[in-house]
This record gives sequence, C-alpha cells and structure tokens, in this order.
Amino acid sequence: MSVGVLAHLFGRMPYKELAHTVGLHGFKHVQLALWKAIDDVDFSEAGRLSPGLARNIAEEFHKNDVSISILGCYVHLFDRNEEKRRRNVARFKELIVYARCFGATTVAAETGKLPLNDFSKQDRAALRASLEELIEEAEKWGIFIGLEPANDHLIGTAPALKQMLDEVPSSHLGVVLDPGNLITLENIHHQDQVIEEAFTLLGKRVVGAHAKDRMLMEDGAIQTVTPGKGQLNYLLFLTLLHQYKPQCDIILEATKPEQMKETKVYVERLQQQVREAGMLKN
Repeated sequence: MSVGVLAHLFGRMPYKELAHTVGLHGFKHVQLALWKAIDDVDFSEAGRLSPGLARNIAEEFHKNDVSISILGCYVHLFDRNEEKRRRNVARFKELIVYARCFGATTVAAETGKLPLNDFSKQDRAALRASLEELIEEAEKWGIFIGLEPANDHLIGTAPALKQMLDEVPSSHLGVVLDPGNLITLENIHHQDQVIEEAFTLLGKRVVGAHAKDRMLMEDGAIQTVTPGKGQLNYLLFLTLLHQYKPQCDIILEATKPEQMKETKVYVERLQQQVREAGMLKN
C-alpha cells in the first residue's frame, strides 16, 4: 500500500514545476486533478487534451519518479442545469479517453452537493444517467470509474453507494474509499461500525483509498485534519484495507506541504504494523 498525495495540495502551478515539487516531497504517485493542479494549460472545458499533451505531463512526473495513479474529476454529476451537466459529463469522458496516456487506470469523483442537502429523486435519476453514460465510455477504454461516497454529497454513505452499484452493475464502476468522508458528528462515537460497514458493503469494489482524519472539537463541531492528528481509527482502516485490497494505493488529503513528511511517515508506520501483524497470524 503505497502512500501518494493529491497533487493540488501543493497549489496550482505549471505541470513541470508541480511534478518536481511532488518528487521533492518523496511521493511516488499522485491523484492528479488537471484543472485544480495545473495552471499553464486551460482545462476548464473539454477538448484541450491530446495524446501528446497527456504523455508530456506524465513524462514530467516520471522524470521525478512519480506516477499518476488516479485522475481526479471534480465535477457535479447531477447538476440541475442540463447544459452544465452535459459539459461536466464531457469533461469526465475526456479524462476516461486519455487516462492511459497519463499512465492512470482510474478516474475518480465524488457525486456533487446541494445547499441544505436538498436532494430529490430527479437528482438521483440524473446521477444515474450520468454514470450509465460514463460507464459505457469506461468499458470501451478499459478504465475504472472510482466513485467516492462523501458526507453531504448525494451519495454520502456506504449503503447509498452500494445501492447505486447494484442499480448500475459494471465491473468498471469501483469505489474510492475515504473513511474520513463517512465520519460525521452523529456517528464519530461509533466510527468502528461505520468503517467496518463500509468495507463489508464496498470492500471488494475498492480501486483506491483516500486518507484524511476527523476530530471532535471542544465546541462540539467536527473538523477535518491531516491523518494522525484526529480521532479516526487508522489502524482499523488500514487493517481492513490490507485484508480486502492489499497494495491498494492510498492518497493523502487535508495535509499541508509542511505536514506531509510527518503524515506520510505516520501512515507508513501503521502500514508496517498491519503487515507484521498479518505475518504473525500466518
């Protein structure tokens, strides 16, 4: 289980500079969201990518011993404005088409939010339509779509994502699992059950994992922090991840550049504990 990082945690910059910066911080792979991380090419609309551009970006990362494990696609997949939804689907499709030119096999996304979580049956139907169209494209190109359940999103829990996976059956629709996205103020005190449920329902479909932490503050609010600085049961998370998906890529979130070395060491140390515990059992 190799520890990588969201490329845009370093901010937006030219892709050559970005690749060099990631390499200097010791990461061997990234989740790359083009329009959130790169500022010397305009990726705000579909149509700018070519095999040459994708290959050149990938080569810059490879020069710095970094691979692109996942392409991130932060778009709203059930936007109530149909024109915007079509543009978002087009952007996602483009990443699917060019993913292998980047050396990636997964394009990952959350599903989208609404103010006050005012979701409707029509929103869910629009999301399903988007996914069905994207899956058709993914199957053509041999790419995984990694859908990430996230609190306050239309697909916000493990059971909600399991239901969608059952409704839209495809081996090319997988899961990016981030327990930090499932831990809320309401369930933080029984988080082990939440984590175990997520793996029971989704573990066999995991194609990648994200790592952030959650901390209950003195004022009763819940805050997102870098792994190891909160209250998430990381040993349980990594144990189950190792059991269900050994060697699964892990991507750091909610981590500032100055925290990355310490956080990476923390996650890797727990990974080693998990591996040693497994060897002792065997």
